[in-house]
Amino acid sequence: MLAIILTMTLGVLVAAAVAVYVAYPHRGEQMPVVPQLGDAMRKGVDSLPTLEDSESRV
Repeated sequence: MLAIILTMTLGVLVAAAVAVYVAYPHRGEQMPVVPQLGDAMRKGVDSLPTLEDSESRV
């Protein structure tokens, strides 16, 4: 029972983090309460490798 509660809590926290990222930093806006968290999210995503348009069209 405890494992199910912990797993569901973790899932809700991950979903909330994705929703907050999409709502603010992804659109280039500052987060209203904790702008440091938005800056940290943006830096983390910017450090990941991405495909350019020319690379995705093969």
